[in-house]
Amino acid sequence: MKTIDPSPLKSFAPTGTLRVGINLGNPVLAYEDVVTKKLSGITIDIAHEIGQRINLPVQLIPFKTASATVDGVKSGDIDLVFVAIDPVRGADISYTPAYIQIEGAYMVKTSSPFKSNEEVDMAGSEIVVGKGSAYDLYLTREIQHATLLRAASSQTVVDDFMSGKGNVAAGVKQQLESDARRYEGLRMLPGRFMVIDQAIGIPKARPNFEITITYLSEVITQLKQSGFVANVMQRHNIQGAKVAD
Repeated sequence: MKTIDPSPLKSFAPTGTLRVGINLGNPVLAYEDVVTKKLSGITIDIAHEIGQRINLPVQLIPFKTASATVDGVKSGDIDLVFVAIDPVRGADISYTPAYIQIEGAYMVKTSSPFKSNEEVDMAGSEIVVGKGSAYDLYLTREIQHATLLRAASSQTVVDDFMSGKGNVAAGVKQQLESDARRYEGLRMLPGRFMVIDQAIGIPKARPNFEITITYLSEVITQLKQSGFVANVMQRHNIQGAKVAD
């Protein structure tokens, strides 16, 4: 990895510390120990690797939802985030290439007549989705007949669904499967309704953001090619996701 000019880093991390937004709403990316509150996961490991490469201390700032993390970028309180690539967010955020790909899936009650993802988008169907999540943004663009019911966060989708809201729950496949263990009478629809590319994002409002995103893109490419990303996924036992091409 070639050495980069340190001057753009002053605008990239103006406080002298790399402030990284961590989305705890997606268990594939990061999780918090309920006792120690320590953050772990693939995004944590990548953040520390970047900090070492640019010789800056790293401050991890946890958020409960992706949308809250994005708001932190817009307000200038965060220097770097790990979020899904989305054209709506792209108005304010510049992305690296994806480091992993995650599946978005539907879950229904056992008694539901739905057998496939294609059947969900019909008049009268109500899909519960986490507000501001990548799935919300995607379904808002793609759904033509069904109605979207927005839960406060991805973590509350299944609880809202089981309280009587909607007839389909949408979200990260692993999140839905994990939450469903707390209930009976639920099943996943086979396959997926979307693939989510997860990437690093930085605010476009920063000076020289193009130089910074070029450097970070080189780092992500190297971390994928070297096996770093694959090894981290294995260490954290991440299932249902793959290293992005």
